[in-house]
Amino acid sequence: MSRDICDVTRAKNGRPVHAGRRDAVRLAALLTTAAVTGVVTHLLEHGSDAWPLPLSAALSALAATLLVASGVRARWTRRHGHAPPASDTGARPRSPERAGRSEPDTHPAEAVTRRRAQSVLWRMRTTVKDEPGSLAALCTALARLGVDILSLQTHPLAEGTVDEFLLRAPGDVDGDGVVGAVAAAGGTRAWIERADTHDLVDAPTRVLGLATRTALDAAELPLALRQLLGRCTIRQLPGTPVMGGRGPSPVPVEGVLEETVMRLRAPEGGVITVERPYLPFTPTEFARARALVELDARLGPRVPAGHDVLTLPEGGAISVRRADNGDLQAAREMHERCSARTLSMRYHGPVGDADRYLNHLLSPRYGRTLAVRTASGRIVGLGHLLWDGDETEVALLVEDAWQQRGIGGELLARLVAMAVEAGCESVYAVTQASNTGMVAAMRSLGLPLDYQIEEGTLVITARLEAPRPAAPHLSGTGDLG
Repeated sequence: MSRDICDVTRAKNGRPVHAGRRDAVRLAALLTTAAVTGVVTHLLEHGSDAWPLPLSAALSALAATLLVASGVRARWTRRHGHAPPASDTGARPRSPERAGRSEPDTHPAEAVTRRRAQSVLWRMRTTVKDEPGSLAALCTALARLGVDILSLQTHPLAEGTVDEFLLRAPGDVDGDGVVGAVAAAGGTRAWIERADTHDLVDAPTRVLGLATRTALDAAELPLALRQLLGRCTIRQLPGTPVMGGRGPSPVPVEGVLEETVMRLRAPEGGVITVERPYLPFTPTEFARARALVELDARLGPRVPAGHDVLTLPEGGAISVRRADNGDLQAAREMHERCSARTLSMRYHGPVGDADRYLNHLLSPRYGRTLAVRTASGRIVGLGHLLWDGDETEVALLVEDAWQQRGIGGELLARLVAMAVEAGCESVYAVTQASNTGMVAAMRSLGLPLDYQIEEGTLVITARLEAPRPAAPHLSGTGDLG
């Protein structure tokens, strides 16, 4: 290996090359050799009583001087080797709130650690030209701001490429600053939003997790699509409307992609519409969503098995478990045992239409349903958690003979816990202003509530920012009447 190659290798591995110090040592060695040779020759010629030649003494003194100077320079380099070049200190203007006060000197490594501790996670998407160097220019612009690229996904388009980044930026760099740097580097149609630690999971792992959740529970499909595609609105319209009439326009098997809207054929007929304002879907996202819907269709309707057995205050036992369309007949029989007042409180319309809602309500495609059964297997209570676009509705029905036993409060607490687990921000209930049982049940959650009333219809919205509510004990209050 040549000397030049050795020097380059050492520099690449982070070890500084001091060519001047090496040359000084070599020259000192040559001078010392010359001086020793002169002394030996002089002694052989003139004997041991003669003094060495002045030239040999001078050479020895010069060699010693070079060695001392080399040592001093090495020590100075070790002490000041981490200092930045005087021509580029990398200094940045201080923010206005810091400009008025002095800060103690810190080691550069400590400053980097402190800056990272105050960092912010961002999700950013931008379109770049499909040509060599375009992505490199964008990455260089981010590096100048001290922004780390934690992950990168590419979405090829007919013209250009959409690059999706997960970024860690210093606390003093805001979203506008990142977008401005990207635009200056050639990125177009940039979009950015705050991220969290959940986004640190790589894309294949996240997709596999969503597929697993969908395979276990058909009600997870809308939630999985929302997590897959980010902030979007998802609606599923049945092929035949609940109250009759004309259904949505049919969708081809391969689906339809229209900029910010995609339409997919629902597993059991109808249409799934996914809409995301301001951010067009890419063909890659469309293919992922279509694959998830196809997986759900192949597996068919399904709900997780298992149930909980609870003891009523008077000593009787009931069970709570997930329900689906297989429970349709038992739910209809419960309707027949309910009074007209109870059904009108629940469905806000003619009692004769109540049965027509059940098939839709029990389908896991539109949400989750909990059924309360007696020891003999009869259904005496139903609780529904319904996906309604960006919002989530809760609804309860308890058979007259089983009211005032705490069943409604138990169902509601479990439905709200499911909503929290699904990442919902709020739930709402639509009832009549005279339904004091539903109002009491919502109040028992201990969550912030908003009330809106119009022409006798009451909408109660519970915000779920508070900690997950605990399931209440069966105390005999908070049932639907």
